[in-house]
Amino acid sequence: MSNYTDSETLYAARRHEALFSGKISDDVRPVYHLPARIGWMNDPNGFSFYQGKYHLFYQYYPYDSKWGPMHWGHAVSTDLVHWEHLPAALAPDEPYDDFGVFSGSALVLPDGRHLLMYTGVMNAGKNPDGSIDGRQTQCIAFGDGVNYVKYEGNPVIDSSMLPEGFDPQNFRDPKIWLGSDGLFHSVMGACNKYDRDELPSGRIVQYKSHDAIHWEFECILAENRGRVGSMWECPDTFELDGKQVLLVSPQDMLAESNEFASGNGTLALIGHLDEETGALVEESMQSIDYGIDFYATQTILSPDGRRIMVAWMQNWDSISMGGHRPWFGQVVVPRELSVRDGRLYQWPVRELESARRNRVAYSNVEVEGETMLEGISGRSVDLTIAVRPYDEDDPYTEFTIWFAKGGQFHSSIRFRPAELMLKINRKHSGLRRAVVKDRKCQLLSYDGELRLRVLLDRYSAEIFVGEGEQTLTMTVPTDPALDGISFFAEGKAVMDVEKFDLV
Repeated sequence: MSNYTDSETLYAARRHEALFSGKISDDVRPVYHLPARIGWMNDPNGFSFYQGKYHLFYQYYPYDSKWGPMHWGHAVSTDLVHWEHLPAALAPDEPYDDFGVFSGSALVLPDGRHLLMYTGVMNAGKNPDGSIDGRQTQCIAFGDGVNYVKYEGNPVIDSSMLPEGFDPQNFRDPKIWLGSDGLFHSVMGACNKYDRDELPSGRIVQYKSHDAIHWEFECILAENRGRVGSMWECPDTFELDGKQVLLVSPQDMLAESNEFASGNGTLALIGHLDEETGALVEESMQSIDYGIDFYATQTILSPDGRRIMVAWMQNWDSISMGGHRPWFGQVVVPRELSVRDGRLYQWPVRELESARRNRVAYSNVEVEGETMLEGISGRSVDLTIAVRPYDEDDPYTEFTIWFAKGGQFHSSIRFRPAELMLKINRKHSGLRRAVVKDRKCQLLSYDGELRLRVLLDRYSAEIFVGEGEQTLTMTVPTDPALDGISFFAEGKAVMDVEKFDLV
C-alpha cells in the first residue's frame, strides 16, 4: 500500500492534527459523545465494524471550526461509547475531488480490505448565476483501517450513469452494502434538473456491482414527488423486523402539522420492496428526530445483529453557534433501532449502561411549584423520569424539567398533558445568535404517565420518549460548570426519578 505521505494534502492535515489537537483539554470536550478531533465536523461517514473495532469517519475540516474543503476524519471504538481519534483518512487531493471529499460509507471486502465509498466533488467552474459548478461523482478507496489509497480508476459512478433528466450537481452520499444475492449495492441521493428559481425534487437511486468497482444502474428506490423538502441527502436503506426502511435527510422542508419542522430535517420511510421494480412501496412516513440538532443519519449492522444508527448532532440553521471552541460538531449517542407497528423506535445502545456510576433514585416525589432533589444534578448524566398526576380528577397542567441551570441560564423540557405536547427550549442557554431555540412533538400515546430518558452531556441533550417511539435532540452552549437540574409542576404531580453519572 502506498504511504499516506504520497498525498501532500493529507500529510498536511495529519500533521496539523498531531501538532494542535493535543492542546485541546478534555475538559472542553463532550464526555461520551464523539466530537471533531479539531476544527469542523458534519455528517458521520463510513460507519462500519472492521478488525474488531467500530470505525466512524466524518466530514471534516481540521484547520478551522467552520466549514471548509471537506476531508474525512476518523475515530474508532470497541464499545460505541469511548472513542479514539485516528489520523485523517481522506483529503481533497485529486482532480475529481478537489472541491471536497464528501459523504459516503464503508464496507469490509471479502478479501479483508476496508473499502470507503464517497462522493468526490470537482470544481468545474461557475454556473451562470455565479455559484460553483460542483460536479459530483462516486469514488472509492481501499485501506487497512488507518491508511487508505484512492482507486486509480475513480470515479466509479459518474453523472453519465444517471437516468435522463437528473442533475449532475446533486448526486451524492453513497451507502454501500453486500446483498444476499452476492452483489454489492449502493444508494445515493439525486434529483431532477431544475431552474435555480425552483426547488429540486429528491430521488434515491440504486446501483449494483459484482466487484464494488464496476457499477450499473439498478432502479429508482424512492421519489420525493414534491412532498417532503427538496433534495434528499444521506440515504440509508435496510431490512428491519420484517420491513424495508429508508432513512433520508431532506433539505428545505416545510412545516407540516406536528410531524415535520421547517428547514433541514430527517425522514424515515417504512414499507416493502416491489418484487418487479425493486422500488420501495411506502407504508408509513415519519420524522426520525423531532429536536433541533439532528441530521445525516447512517446505520450499521453490528456483529451481534443490532441495527445501530448515528447522526450529526447539529443543524445547518444554527452553525453560527460554532467558532468559540477549537472543535465544532459532534455525533449523537449511537441508537439501537427497531420497527414496531410500522414505526421506527430508537434507544441508546446498551453499551452506554456500562458507563453509569453513582446511582441516585427517588420514588413518589410530590412536585408542586419548583422542586430540587439532593444528588440530582450534573452535565454528564443518564436521567430517567416518570411523571403522573397527584390527583387524576385534578391533573397538573404543565410539567417542566430545567437543566444546565445556574444564574440566568437554563434549558428546558416541558410537557402539557392536555395537548400531549412535549417541547424543548434553549432560549436561555446563552445563545448569542437568533438561531432555532425550540422544537416540539405531540406524543403518539399517553396512558396518564409521562416517561422520559434524558441523556445530558456537556454540550447536548437527547430525550427519548416512552420506549423510544419519539426522540428530541439539541445542542446546549451553556458553560458546563452550570449543572443544576430542577422540576416544576403547574398543579400537583408525582414523580419517580433515577440518575446516573456517565463517565
